[in-house]
Amino acid sequence: MADTGASSSRCGIDTVDIARIERLLRDTPAADLARLFSAQEIEDSGDGAGRAASLAARFAAKEACAKLFPRELALGAIEPADFSVARDNYGAPQVVASANAQAVLGRHRIRSISLSLTHDRSSASAVALAERGETEVPAVGRFLYRFLPLRRDVVQGNLRRVFGDTVPEAEIERLAQAHYGHLARLAGEFFRFRWLSAAQKQALVRVENVDAFIEARAQGKGILILTGHLGNWEVATIAGIANFPEMRGKFHFVRRAIKPAWLDRLVTRRFQQAGFGVLPKRGSLDAMLERLEQGDAIVFPFDQHARPPDGIEVDFFGHPAWTFKSLAIIALATGAPVLPATAWREPDGTHVLRFDRSMAPIECDNTGEAIRRNTREYNRILEGLILRHPEQWYWVHRRWKRATPRSSRAKR
Repeated sequence: MADTGASSSRCGIDTVDIARIERLLRDTPAADLARLFSAQEIEDSGDGAGRAASLAARFAAKEACAKLFPRELALGAIEPADFSVARDNYGAPQVVASANAQAVLGRHRIRSISLSLTHDRSSASAVALAERGETEVPAVGRFLYRFLPLRRDVVQGNLRRVFGDTVPEAEIERLAQAHYGHLARLAGEFFRFRWLSAAQKQALVRVENVDAFIEARAQGKGILILTGHLGNWEVATIAGIANFPEMRGKFHFVRRAIKPAWLDRLVTRRFQQAGFGVLPKRGSLDAMLERLEQGDAIVFPFDQHARPPDGIEVDFFGHPAWTFKSLAIIALATGAPVLPATAWREPDGTHVLRFDRSMAPIECDNTGEAIRRNTREYNRILEGLILRHPEQWYWVHRRWKRATPRSSRAKR
């Protein structure tokens, strides 16, 4: 059973017969067993007389965790194998969630899942207790939300579209207020950053999972960096990429012009001074291909609305959204790895730039279908990046608006 209400916690319980797991161990090939249990779980269970009981308790834990999310379980968006059990330094069981499970936890704003495992001679049981987190709201966020609510209807509408089925309305309001606090800090950082020394800028940023970047670069096909308007992307990239002096002049941002024009000139100048190239979203395909041939990195902010013919309609957080197809087209044409990257601000004001493992293009016989599948996969990856720190995404953007073809607009 599971508590699916709007309370701060929910509980899942499951019991498994140990004899069932004994039969599973006896009759199931090792390759199939690995689809049910992680390598760590199989190792931790040992090979002695208590192996079946140990794995039965872990199997019950997987089922209990999945029961916390009955809607997603029924829709096939999650399954027990998306959860595994590890032990901390004190021997206490800890939940390890797959990327799928992490996305579901993020949609429900689940801060943690606690486990209790037990077994006797005939059965094993597990209790999973999920605790919701509450977004912390700075005072400036509450003030702006009430007195200077820039596009508040858009922000609230976007948040309800993503979280409306999974969290209470009070949490959606806190997320909106925290987002306004984030925008206020962005504005302050934008003007403060230009006066910092190079050492001060570099000290502001921590780069995580650098190995993923190095591995992608080692493929020799250039790098397509998938990201969005997350955290303070300008601070995180300009300061963070300073850790790669050999890449100076080899990072290029694909972006639309910013309005007003003076702000666009200022941002472009900052990027160029830091050693970044800037490429327009339209008319720069040949330049991108040339940069990739030279082993450069092309940065694609992938979270903006794209009307046809530049975009195609694919799901984004469970709702159709017109999305740029150029990233998929280039990845399929060149074989360049797509490397997810995200940025966020820590509570102490420092910033993190994190790379995740790169992915190869999804190939299929039909080119149009290949573009659609890859574009949807990029949106799915972006969803996970946003859910890590949702208040620091750009909710004021009308991401799900209806598409109007350029030809139709021209006739008006």
